[in-house]
Amino acid sequence: MNILVINAGSSSLKYQLLNPETGVLLAKGLCERIGIDGKFTYKPQIEGKQVLDAVDVAMPTHSEAIQAVLNALVDKDNGVIGSMKEIDAVGHRVVHGGEAFNKSVLITDEVMKALEDCIPLAPLHNPANITGINACTAVMGKDVPQVAVFDTAFHQTMPAKAYMYALPYEYYENDKVRRYGFHGTSHKYVSQRAAAMLGKKPEELKLISCHLGNGSSVTAVDGGKSVDTSMGFTPLAGLPMGTRAGDLDAGILQYLMNKYDMNIDTMLDILNKKSGVQGVSGVSSDFRDLENAHKEGNERAGLAVDMFNYGVKKLIGAYAAAMGGVDAIIFTAGVGENSASQRLDIASGLEFMGVKMDAVLSLEVPDETIIQRMSGRRVCRCGASYHVVYLPPKQDNLCDKCGDTLYIRDDDAEETVRKRLETYHAQTEPLKAFYAERGKLKTVENQPTISETTAEIKKALGI
Repeated sequence: MNILVINAGSSSLKYQLLNPETGVLLAKGLCERIGIDGKFTYKPQIEGKQVLDAVDVAMPTHSEAIQAVLNALVDKDNGVIGSMKEIDAVGHRVVHGGEAFNKSVLITDEVMKALEDCIPLAPLHNPANITGINACTAVMGKDVPQVAVFDTAFHQTMPAKAYMYALPYEYYENDKVRRYGFHGTSHKYVSQRAAAMLGKKPEELKLISCHLGNGSSVTAVDGGKSVDTSMGFTPLAGLPMGTRAGDLDAGILQYLMNKYDMNIDTMLDILNKKSGVQGVSGVSSDFRDLENAHKEGNERAGLAVDMFNYGVKKLIGAYAAAMGGVDAIIFTAGVGENSASQRLDIASGLEFMGVKMDAVLSLEVPDETIIQRMSGRRVCRCGASYHVVYLPPKQDNLCDKCGDTLYIRDDDAEETVRKRLETYHAQTEPLKAFYAERGKLKTVENQPTISETTAEIKKALGI
C-alpha cells in the first residue's frame, strides 16, 4: 500500500510517498516560496534516482506546486512509481474544519462543500488544501480514497473560558464565532514526541508548543490536551507572521478603511497577505531574507524579527501562568526548528521560569568519517537496514530478512552527503561563533566508540 501525504501551507507544500505497512519511504520533498520565486525539492529514496534540490520552478499558486509533485513522482527517469494508479490513498492536512469536524474524515462531496464553506475562516489555507485535493482527484480519479486531517481538531479540548470571545453570546450560538486554533496536527505530534523524549506520559506534563514559521502559533498543552492557543476564529490571530498581522486593535480597521476608502475585502487582503514581518520590514515574508537584510544594516528587518520573537516570549509567559507552570518548551516548524538565534532570543529573559541554556554542544566529527558512516548505509524495501562496515548483511548486498537486493538511499549517497556538509559549513557552522561569544559553546571530539564519546560529552557538560 502506498500513501501520498500532502501538507499544503500558506507558502509551502510538503509531501511524502510512503508504504505504512513496511515503513518504507519512497520519496519526499518540499515546494517552498510559493508566490515568491518557487523552489522545488524532490528526494526519491531509491538508488539511481536523481535528487532535485531547491531547483527554480514557477509556482505562482499551489496548483503549480501540486502538479510539480505529481509530475516528479511518475517521471519516466526519476519517478518512484509507474503511474498514479500505484497510489492507494492520499492524506491531506486541512487547516479549518470549523465545528463540523473534530476528527479526520474520508473526503466526500459533502466534505468538500464543508471545506469550501470554511474558506472565509482560513482564506490563505483552505483554498490551498482544496487545490491539493482537486488536483489529486483530477489525476487519480474519485476511486482513490482521500482523507482530511484537520488542524482544528486537537484544539476541541479547550475549555469555554479559552475559546469564547467577549461578544454577545448569540454570535456563538447562531454563528459559531469562537476560537478554533490551528496547527493542531503539529502541536499534537510534537507534544507527544516531547513526552517520549522526556520519558514521561503526556498526561504528566505541562508543555508549551511553539510552531514558528510563515504561519505561527503557540499552544498550551496540559496533560496531553490543548487548553489554549494563540490563533483564533481564523489563522489571522495571534503572532505577527510572514504576511499576517496577528492580533491588533479592531478599531484600526475602521480607521484605515474610512481614511483610505477601503472595503472589508481589501482590508482583509492587507491583513492576510501584506502585513506581518513582510509589512513591517518591506523586505520579505521569509525570515531567512530578514536575517540577511538585518546583517546588511536594514533596521526594519531587525525590528520585524524582534516583534515576532517578543510576541512568542509573551505567549510563553502567559501560558505558563495559565497552566500553573511548564515542564518544557517545544520549538518546531521552519523557524522554530532551524533558527538557533531566534530560539535563543525568545528564551533569553525567561530564567525566572527555570528556562536556562546551560551549554551548546558541538560534536566534532571529520567530514570523511561522516561520509564513510552515511555512505555505508544500505536499506531494504522491507524496512531492514545495514552498514557495510558496522552491520554488514550475511550475503553481500542481500537482505538477511527477505533476500531482496539492498540499495543506497539518495540521502546517503556520497555526493549528497558532501553537498550537505558544504551547506553545514556555510550556513550552520558559523553559529558556533555565535554561541562561543556568549560563553555557551562546549566542543567534544568524536571518539572511537559510543561509550567513549558519551563519557567525553558528560565531562564537557560537567555531569
